[in-house]
Amino acid sequence: MAFPRRNLELKARDVDLDAAAARLREFGARDAGLEIQTDTYFRVHAGRLKLREIEGKEAVLIGYVRPDEMGTRQSQYHLVQVADAASLKAALTDALGVRGVVAKHRHIWLWQNVRIHLDQVEGLGKFVEFEAVITSVDEETAAPAQLSQLSQLLSIRPEDQLAPSYADLLNL
Repeated sequence: MAFPRRNLELKARDVDLDAAAARLREFGARDAGLEIQTDTYFRVHAGRLKLREIEGKEAVLIGYVRPDEMGTRQSQYHLVQVADAASLKAALTDALGVRGVVAKHRHIWLWQNVRIHLDQVEGLGKFVEFEAVITSVDEETAAPAQLSQLSQLLSIRPEDQLAPSYADLLNL
């Protein structure tokens, strides 16, 4: 059995994604490009399960467990590359039912082991999300300070931080 991957993440509202991108560039983060993503969430009894379709790329099935807590929180997840997204979506829809769909434009930045997402989510607005990928004890130890440093860089206040997923925010 494959062990889940882990990350430490933080999500917050952000009203000026262009300013955030400029600060990240000045800070030395690497621009990894824009993705147009559609996440189809399926009804499951534990955790969350979504099929992420990315314009021009192979789809990914993502199963994850993460507490809905304010501030930083650890997530455990599995990623499965999907060659035939339409067939998998049909099978999962028939078996589980669709909870909802989240569409977004995601500008991805990379800094050290942290993925920084500047998201424009249809029906919700603008957000920033940090995901410090944890593959070692050293990364796990460093992750809280990394997210704190990025939060300061982008002027993220505690009241800007969010606990729920985009699907939860859309009441899907």
